[in-house]
Amino acid sequence: MSDGGNRSCLLESGDTVSFLVCVFHTWEEWAGLGHVEDYLSVLEYLLWVFTPLAIVFILPFLIVILLYLSILFLHVYKRKNQLREAYSNNLWDGARKTLATLWDGHGAIWHGYEIHGMEKIPNKGPALIVYYHGAIPIDYYYFLASIIIQKGRTCHSVADHFLFKVPGFKLLLEVFSVMHGPQEECVRALRSGHLLGLSPGGVREALFSDETYPLLWGKRKGFAQVAIDAQVPVIPMFTQNVREGFRSLGTLKFFHWVYDRFRLPIAPVYGGFPVKFRTFLGDPIPYDPNLTAAELAEKV
Repeated sequence: MSDGGNRSCLLESGDTVSFLVCVFHTWEEWAGLGHVEDYLSVLEYLLWVFTPLAIVFILPFLIVILLYLSILFLHVYKRKNQLREAYSNNLWDGARKTLATLWDGHGAIWHGYEIHGMEKIPNKGPALIVYYHGAIPIDYYYFLASIIIQKGRTCHSVADHFLFKVPGFKLLLEVFSVMHGPQEECVRALRSGHLLGLSPGGVREALFSDETYPLLWGKRKGFAQVAIDAQVPVIPMFTQNVREGFRSLGTLKFFHWVYDRFRLPIAPVYGGFPVKFRTFLGDPIPYDPNLTAAELAEKV
């Protein structure tokens, strides 16, 4: 309707209803709302295209949220039991078992998580568990939960330095015996009779490995030297489909350059797909005083 038509409509309206209808049509034309259906169709199409992409990037953040919920639980548990702390040497056992049950349930429901070879983990005594690092090592979290539930043990772990700088993570790392990994500290933990889990590939493997599962260990053999110094067996561990569950954009050159230059693990992780996870534990490689660290690392 033209401006002249609008004015004529307004002047010729004989009753209130006709006048209001005329005003609405005039406002609709002035605001350009005649094309709203076209805009909505385009918006609906964009939502249809981008919603799956948004979901696969949001799901990894749900794992982070679950980690923070675990931390919140530990803080609540600590306050509830602060009077018992002076009298109990195992203050955190209940908290560890509760969180292990929650994570074990998450693994069973979302990924149908299974462990093959749990009998190879000793009920007592030390062992070094060497595993492949997924984009998010959620399979290792499930493994730790299973160790607590089935073996009644806490497996110490080695994590990258940056994890100790994440706000709020300090309590979680302390309760689950996570260390940043000097060889001397690792040897000390093993000599004290604990299980110890580590990934030689670490953050680099998490970010830059892909669905073909290459090991990005480089020339790292410090883990082998730890096993030799502590005189303990090495148990290899690998989880099937862990890269199908979560993937990283670290294969893009930009994120590789940022990590090499600044040591910032900023490559986005996406996924959270409900694929089947199966963790396989290999036969223990016994301590052999005749093996060098390089030979043991190659054997693993």
